[in-house]
Formats: sequence, C-alpha cells, structure tokens
Amino acid sequence: MAGSFEAVIFDFGGVITASPFEAFNRLESERGLPRDFVRTVNAVNPDSNAWALFERAAISAAEFNEKFAAEAKAAGHELDGASVLAVLSGSIRPAMVTALDRLKDAGYRLACITNNVPTGHGAGMARSGDRSDAYEQVFARFEHVIESSKAGVRKPDPRIYQMMCEHLGLGPEVCVYLDDLGINCKPAAQLGMAAIKVVSGEQALADLSALLGLDLVG
Repeated sequence: MAGSFEAVIFDFGGVITASPFEAFNRLESERGLPRDFVRTVNAVNPDSNAWALFERAAISAAEFNEKFAAEAKAAGHELDGASVLAVLSGSIRPAMVTALDRLKDAGYRLACITNNVPTGHGAGMARSGDRSDAYEQVFARFEHVIESSKAGVRKPDPRIYQMMCEHLGLGPEVCVYLDDLGINCKPAAQLGMAAIKVVSGEQALADLSALLGLDLVG
C-alpha cells in the first residue's frame, strides 16, 4: 500500500451509486418545480428539518411525508415527502464496485458511512439484509457500515466519523474518505482524514488512484 493509508471509507449514495440529486431533478422537472427545489427545502434548518430527522430515524415515514410537505409548501410549492422517497433508488456504478475489489485485493480495509432513511428500498434507504439484493452485495464488501438511520447520528456530525475510526481501531490520519457533498468531506478532513469530494465516478477514482498510487481506473 502506498503511503501510510490503511482504510478507504466511502459514502454510498452519490459515490457508489449515481447521485440522488439527479433523481430529485427529474422529479422536479416532472412536477414543474424549480430545479434543486428538494435540495433547497432540505437546506433550511438542516439539523432539524424533515430530512434530517428521518435520516436519524427520529420520525416515521408518515411523519416525514407530512413534515416535508409542510416545508415544501412554506418554500412556495406543493410536494409530498412520499414522492421524494420514491425516487431515492440510485443506480450502482460498476467501476466503483470494481475499484472496491481492487482496493481489497491491495490490502486496504473498506468501510462505509451513509446518511439514509429507515424505510423503503434503494441507495438512500436502510439495508434490507437480502443477500440477493444488488445493494446488499455491494455493502457486503465493506468491513463495517454505519447507517445514520440506525446510528441516530448523521453526517456532517463529526461523531459519525469518530465512530468509524473507533470501530476500525484506526486513527483518522490513515483513512481516506469519499463523499459527494463538500459539507460532509469537511469534518472528515478536519479530523485528519484525506477527503475526496466526488463530482463524478471517473474523477473520484482518478483522485483516489493518484492518492494511493494504485490504478483504479483502467
């Protein structure tokens, strides 16, 4: 292994899978809503809004549906929470799965920290436990997974990154962290991890390859 890195920690939605924001944009287009409307709603009171509460499993799906609808209405448009949850299933990036296998073969420990919600199916949902499920087959490659909906804490709270380090028995300085949101990369970097913001699958693998001195692209 190059340098002193021992573990690579991945976000799931938007990193292993295509970005959920793409699905939100399609929903917005279909409903005649402003682009990035869902993200705008979720950015208001980011620690206590419907999205944050649901990712911490502090409210039920029915409560999320009502609370999100109220927040959307306050933002000027009609959109129920159930419709947002329905589009959360992202498509898996095959190149990322190949990279996971190459990293494991090279001796790196693999882990995942994901903000998700406790109901439904797909990249943004809690794990199903069904070994035939495509998402579960990817999750099985990780030594450890922390899900916000089960841990009761969500990114960017620094505690969730510390929880992972404690579970792996590693210091943050030997960990690489990948996430598609800069706000989630920042606390990882502040703790001492090498953080990579994922703009695209190709860019992420190129940056990770350069950092580790390991070809994950070809």
